[in-house]
Amino acid sequence: MNCETCHLNELELEPLEIKDVLRCILHTIFFHRTLTLVRPKDVDCDLFEITYVQCGLAELEKEVDEKINQFIAWAEKHPNRKSQVCLSFFDEKNKHPGWFSSKTERVFWEQWFINLHVTSPKGQGKSRGYKAPANTKGQALEETSSRRDALSLLIQEVLFQIINYANEKKDHIPPISDRIFNHEILVPR
Repeated sequence: MNCETCHLNELELEPLEIKDVLRCILHTIFFHRTLTLVRPKDVDCDLFEITYVQCGLAELEKEVDEKINQFIAWAEKHPNRKSQVCLSFFDEKNKHPGWFSSKTERVFWEQWFINLHVTSPKGQGKSRGYKAPANTKGQALEETSSRRDALSLLIQEVLFQIINYANEKKDHIPPISDRIFNHEILVPR
């Protein structure tokens, strides 16, 4: 079985935006690759004018949040770095069962690479005692707002990329299971 891969467009974001962006992307992929019955749940992003759909599975939401928190911890230790989060789907196959053990191997059938460049917010390097003039604060808010608007459009492009890929690439998906597919989310360590 071939493993299909999808490299999503790189997104440049600040640490505060990681949680919203990764939740949106990961849950969109899961929703489009879950072939079992789910209770879809619309979710609005906190920082962006984007609504996405979750599968409505509490265990999956918890797992996604745990992995996102691991990624955030990594990003805090490695500022201004490009990185990748990989969501992989796989089947487990028995590998030559022996007398005392039956080993299984993972056969990956799809991988999604979420490319991120986490940057420090503008002005973060200034001393703490420095107080910016009011017009500078206004300019900073305006810059943040226009940067977020631009990022929102890029996130929407990534969501369309996910939907298009999920709709076009289906031949490699194993027979329908009665549960969510086996998966793993890998974040940098």
